[in-house]
Amino acid sequence: MPSIDVRGLCFGYGRTPVLHDIDVLIEGKGLTCIIGPNGVGKSTLIKCMNGLLKPTSGEVLVNGRSVSDYSIDEISHVMGYVPAAAQPGFPMSVVDSILIGRDSKSKWRLDPEDVAAAYRSLRTMRMEGLALRGCSELSAGQMQKVNLCRGLVRESEILILDEPTSNLDVKHQLFVANFLQVLAHESGTQVVMISHDLNIASRFADAVLVLREPGEVEAFGHPCDVITEEMIRKVYSVRSKVVDIEGRPHVIPMTAESW
Repeated sequence: MPSIDVRGLCFGYGRTPVLHDIDVLIEGKGLTCIIGPNGVGKSTLIKCMNGLLKPTSGEVLVNGRSVSDYSIDEISHVMGYVPAAAQPGFPMSVVDSILIGRDSKSKWRLDPEDVAAAYRSLRTMRMEGLALRGCSELSAGQMQKVNLCRGLVRESEILILDEPTSNLDVKHQLFVANFLQVLAHESGTQVVMISHDLNIASRFADAVLVLREPGEVEAFGHPCDVITEEMIRKVYSVRSKVVDIEGRPHVIPMTAESW
């Protein structure tokens, strides 16, 4: 059963502390959303989870093993990672960009299964018609879906994503969030994603982790227990109305308490 166990994690950039004594256990299949204001360490936390950053103190266990004990190759087979949307640094086609995320068994030549996996991910995102298009020709939303394909193509048991619905219109936000929920439930993948959209988190997540200043855990649990008017006021300094829609909380922002 896939698991990410964060124990007493602290992290800072130089003398600037970012995360403070984070304790959270994410285990089993399901979709977990990490939410919180800008600058509270959400992206830093997921980079500590996948070993890109080394904690100042504390540890992260992935499937019961310290992430620091994994080699880069080992962790990449266990955990897929989709960073915030970015264009590749040099011209390439969509399918070539996706193949970067695939660790070919043949290493120095294309394996037919690698190409097949790339096209499977494109079909999943309904983008197979763009396979041979140059990445520089894509819109920001299309490129965001290509980045998602690059994370899917490895077919790992854990998938971590940094704002996968950014740059997408509302229809495609719902498509991607629904896809990730289905992926988690039907394939058994553990999906962890950062989101700034409280209603995406409310509607699709099995669990929500709320970070607040100064980089601490405010709450962790089911959206119905976590996404409340009190939490939103405390964490975001926003007055809101939270209503029930189909058994899930829906947030209607009212006004900010300060600017």
